[in-house]
Amino acid sequence: MIPVTGFAGKRVAVFGLGKSGLASVRALAAGGADVIAFDDSEKNVTEAATEGIAIEDLRAVDWSAIAALVLAPGVPLTHPAPHWTVGMARNAAVEVIGDIELYCRERRRIAPSSPFIAITGTNGKSTTTALTAHMFAAAGYESEAGGNIGTAILSLAPPRAGRVHVIECSSYQIDLAPSLDPLVGMLLNVSEDHLDRHGTLANYAAVKERLVAGVSADGTAVVGVDDNWCQAVADRLEKAGKRVVRISVRRPLADGLYLEGDRIMRAAGGTAREIVRVGGIGSLRGVHNAQNAACATATGLALGLSAETIQAGLRSFPGLAHRMEEVGRINGVLFVNDSKATNADAAARALASFTDIFWIAGGRAKTGGITSLSGYFPRIRKAYLIGEASDEFAETLDGSAPYVKAQTLDRAVELAAHDAAAAGIKDAVVLLSPACASFDQYRNFEIRGAAFRDAVKALAVS
Repeated sequence: MIPVTGFAGKRVAVFGLGKSGLASVRALAAGGADVIAFDDSEKNVTEAATEGIAIEDLRAVDWSAIAALVLAPGVPLTHPAPHWTVGMARNAAVEVIGDIELYCRERRRIAPSSPFIAITGTNGKSTTTALTAHMFAAAGYESEAGGNIGTAILSLAPPRAGRVHVIECSSYQIDLAPSLDPLVGMLLNVSEDHLDRHGTLANYAAVKERLVAGVSADGTAVVGVDDNWCQAVADRLEKAGKRVVRISVRRPLADGLYLEGDRIMRAAGGTAREIVRVGGIGSLRGVHNAQNAACATATGLALGLSAETIQAGLRSFPGLAHRMEEVGRINGVLFVNDSKATNADAAARALASFTDIFWIAGGRAKTGGITSLSGYFPRIRKAYLIGEASDEFAETLDGSAPYVKAQTLDRAVELAAHDAAAAGIKDAVVLLSPACASFDQYRNFEIRGAAFRDAVKALAVS
């Protein structure tokens, strides 16, 4: 735990008693703050009270006595409307912040030069976070990953020299961290997502930009420049005097890291040389993972790792559950769990990685559905559609790829496994890459991915 001492002796309100909210309560209390907490969920309130947390209905408190409102990232700050606590805090001129902001303030107090790496992007940030943390651990550093990837940031060990913190930041978390100042900030990419919480793509992109714009004066901004939003961000950062490392997996760069075949090249001063190779690393299959690896490589170089050390870290990376996870091979068919692909852009990265695909897709569709994936339809031997999006996706696929409305995931796995084995194709893959949120049938993408894993295991023993 990281005790947050900046509010010692002051009253702080925490709203949202999930994992990050509870960690914030504990960290603030450990630092000497007078903490009161609340949640819209009676279950969360009851469970927090049994832990001894002081529960107060924030509708009835004296806001003039509160120094800050710490908001859990899942609670709306702006769109579709600010949560009622936000309105009450603002009316009383009380700042509204999140757990990432608490971390940043405490780090500046106790270890301002400690290696703090913050990562964001529409897609790839969890894999890049896990990969970067693994790379530093393999290099002999004490390395911890946290934030949006699963472990609340304030549950990590306190910042100090030699302890690397690699933090995945969602747009919600960045929105609540006005002084976010990593030593290395990564912006991987920007595409349409979370518009229900940010209103427009421009608003969403602006929030993402704040992570790299806040990089400390002696730090480095690593920016993927293969989309127009991020290219513009890199240009603005450079004009502002930031040290920027550009990353591309689509074209050579005059200055930065880019992909050439299976090699990640570094260009500078009119010359380019190979830094590492990503070929043959199963956990980093696909161009999207080459981008993740290039961004991790740039970070390693920025913090003094050698190319040889980085290469060893890439090769030993085991991969991340639900992100192009190879579940197994049955009757010559590879089964891949990419349940984390909750939008079309994420699914595109998986579809680009294989050629003979028996594709399981569907759930609760995002804006635009799968129309943007039409260029990959020739790779699809057959699609198995599940959940609420079945009818919409069927209309999009009609005439372009064969499909069946399987409705449920277990049925889709059964049908796809049978068809893939019967096809007699050397490199057939049954790919769960839903291009949808899971909420119509599963509480989150992890549970959906685990259900896929279980269904494949059931095939293996049947």
